[in-house]
Amino acid sequence: MFEETFSQAWRLRYGDGPPVEVPELAPLLRHRSVRKFSDRPVPEETMQGLIAAAQSAATSSNLQLYSIVSVQEPERRENIAKLCADQDQIRDAAWFFAFLVDHCRLRTAAEGAGQDPGGLDYTEFYTMAVVDAALAAERMVCAAEFLGMGICYIGALRNDPEAIKELLKLPDGVFGVFGLCIGYPAEDSEAEIRPRLRQHAIWFREEYNADAETEEYDERMRSFYVSEGVKGAVTWSMRSGRRVDGFHMTGRETQKEWLEGQGFNRR
Repeated sequence: MFEETFSQAWRLRYGDGPPVEVPELAPLLRHRSVRKFSDRPVPEETMQGLIAAAQSAATSSNLQLYSIVSVQEPERRENIAKLCADQDQIRDAAWFFAFLVDHCRLRTAAEGAGQDPGGLDYTEFYTMAVVDAALAAERMVCAAEFLGMGICYIGALRNDPEAIKELLKLPDGVFGVFGLCIGYPAEDSEAEIRPRLRQHAIWFREEYNADAETEEYDERMRSFYVSEGVKGAVTWSMRSGRRVDGFHMTGRETQKEWLEGQGFNRR
């Protein structure tokens, strides 16, 4: 459905043309968040292939500190949607997955092998688990998009971790870190390629550059927000600054204490 060429996608990302054409990378540059899905089903067998792609991602020390729960039963899906800021794409996508930080499986396996898994309460192992889950999900996303599907990550799965734990019957040592909608985009989906910072603002040579400018990106995002119907003269710096002011946490401000209570990040 989304057929931008490499050059077109590059221009939408950066505001100008690419230094060289690499058409093979076009499917990766076409990525966008899809929030309106068709009712076209995605077969179980196809999804097994996408799970295989996810499991083929790199995982630190092969610990595989993540799990994935699919939620297909309508009532449970509705409950998930309500817990995740009442987002319709959760209801409408062919598949919804909760990606989990998972220390439970390794703890059980280690104890069964006569080993002491007490070190899992170090922050390092939580970080490893989040990285593992993110790498697996992004590998799954790329595979789905290569097959013509669309996706939408759901950070709101973290809004109420205790309710998610109860709904998905998660044991201690397991945390729903984000959700993922997968399905075929609706024909009238208006999902667009979102502009990104120019490469010089994030790709530094040899040393970090704290003076990298974002003014040019602010102007491109101002135009993008207008095209999306956002009212007012809003820039990326303004909108992102409000997001991190500490007053828009949607329940996530208590996450540290909750995680510690589940055995994470105690050291």
